[in-house]
Amino acid sequence: MDPLSLGTLLAAAAMAGWVDAVVGGGGLLLLPALLVAAPGLPVATALGTNKLAAIFGTSTAAVTYARRTKVDWVVAGPSAGLAVVTAGLGAALAGAVPAGAYRPVVLVVLVAVAVLVLCRPRLGVVAQPARRTRGRVVVAVAVAGLGVALYDGLIGPGTGTFLVLAFTGLVGADFVHGSAMAKVVNAGTNLGALVVFGATGHVWWLLGAGMAVCNVAGAALGARMALRRGSGFVRVVLLVVVLALVAKLGHDQWLAG
Repeated sequence: MDPLSLGTLLAAAAMAGWVDAVVGGGGLLLLPALLVAAPGLPVATALGTNKLAAIFGTSTAAVTYARRTKVDWVVAGPSAGLAVVTAGLGAALAGAVPAGAYRPVVLVVLVAVAVLVLCRPRLGVVAQPARRTRGRVVVAVAVAGLGVALYDGLIGPGTGTFLVLAFTGLVGADFVHGSAMAKVVNAGTNLGALVVFGATGHVWWLLGAGMAVCNVAGAALGARMALRRGSGFVRVVLLVVVLALVAKLGHDQWLAG
């Protein structure tokens, strides 16, 4: 890999770590950067290498959030435990199911998320503890630990965003605390997928280690900014990331085939 491509990839890893720490969606930056910087790289190897970088970034962000704010471990703990297994299953199936089969569904969900956030400006800005009933906790754990985790193992980009929305919408967390829980679960999904990709030889270890250093730096900065600037800042970043995901997936679906 030439120095310019490597430098661009490391910069993308740092930016992806920042985005992931604030609201998720760093894969939107890093996966395309990997595929462009290393033409001919198998998609599964790109996914596995991305997971190696991302697990360090999400773990750094999770620790930063846990030190500075309260994490709802009753929701995040079981979700993360389930996510390790479910994301591993998704990674095992990643080569068998074409990403194009999921794009229309994910697009519809993302558009619905954007409309929901725009039409409900108070969502996630202020915590709504009354929403946190036992039934909603169970649903949130199932959605995060099973549904979103499976998606992360199969495809990946947007996982953190879906987790934040699950925790704000289902158990009434604000965006900052929703992001904190999302990082814990996202670390679990990255671990489960990385174990499978590594065992099947789909990780570029040396490149992934370099990307991980940059990802950690970006994640630490992003988590601190989210904590300092609050839920309103996270909401704005969330909308930008969701709209960017819609644009990227829409391009892949209708223009790139």
